[in-house]
Amino acid sequence: MISAKKIGSILWDYFLMTVGCLIFVMGWTSFLLPNEVTSGGLTGLCAVLQYATNDKLQVAYTFPAINAVLIITATFVLGKSFGFRTIYAIAVSSLMFEVMPRFEFLQAVPGNFLYLDEKILIPIIGSVMEGIGIGLILMRGGSTGGTDIAAMIIGRFWPITPGTVYIIHDLAVIGSLLLIPGKTFQDVVYGYISMLTFSFMLDYVILGQKSTVQMLIFSSKYPEIADYINNKMERGATVLKATGWYTKVERDVLLVIVRKSEVHDLTKVIKDLDPKAFLSISPASSVYGEGFEEIKAGIERKKKNVDAKK
Repeated sequence: MISAKKIGSILWDYFLMTVGCLIFVMGWTSFLLPNEVTSGGLTGLCAVLQYATNDKLQVAYTFPAINAVLIITATFVLGKSFGFRTIYAIAVSSLMFEVMPRFEFLQAVPGNFLYLDEKILIPIIGSVMEGIGIGLILMRGGSTGGTDIAAMIIGRFWPITPGTVYIIHDLAVIGSLLLIPGKTFQDVVYGYISMLTFSFMLDYVILGQKSTVQMLIFSSKYPEIADYINNKMERGATVLKATGWYTKVERDVLLVIVRKSEVHDLTKVIKDLDPKAFLSISPASSVYGEGFEEIKAGIERKKKNVDAKK
């Protein structure tokens, strides 16, 4: 039976994903779409279709439709089932793309409070909001699909990395603005500014989570916690002998090195196993070895130099 705490944690995750969807969609409906600025990703492609068809093919319809096709295709091609959180994020975002444009006072256009005279600020602010929103969704285990799914499908047939797919897709989508009558090179530049700003913001929100931390876990349930870390997270755990100076009682303490993005889930598991557990978490820099960064000491280079001299 699921505990009330577990239910509360799940509801909190979905609440934050919903907030993320709202921020993501507002970045588009308040700033980018009203000013006909585009960016990368599936949403950028949907925006170009909307501009090219004079709003006949709106993002609110093309975004869920293309995502549905991608999910179905990926299910057949990859045999991959997509989690409910991804489907939830796509559904909520699609609904918001339909609802938010009705609140015209939230659009950054002349006469409204959010209007910005300097148009170059439009792609920057819109993409910052998009990056924050997508970051919140990803941090809670969700996804808005799009290019991520397309990259998996393409990678199934061709040896192309996801990063290459993203770059080619974004450059092509933004460059296609030049095919739309009335659009100029300036619009393309705005699009690339938007793309770069989004990437930077997403890195700030999400990739910062890839930094490494050191955890000291004080718990009587340390064997269960260590088993979870080894078997579920596929991380190592070291048991240290420690003595409480006040109690003079010897106890075992777990030392764990994990990615910052893994701390949230691990902390929940620890608290579920032992609500009285004590944790100490501190940043750890320059962590090298299996599962983290590769040691680069110039060994191969030195070896090659020796071989060349021979």
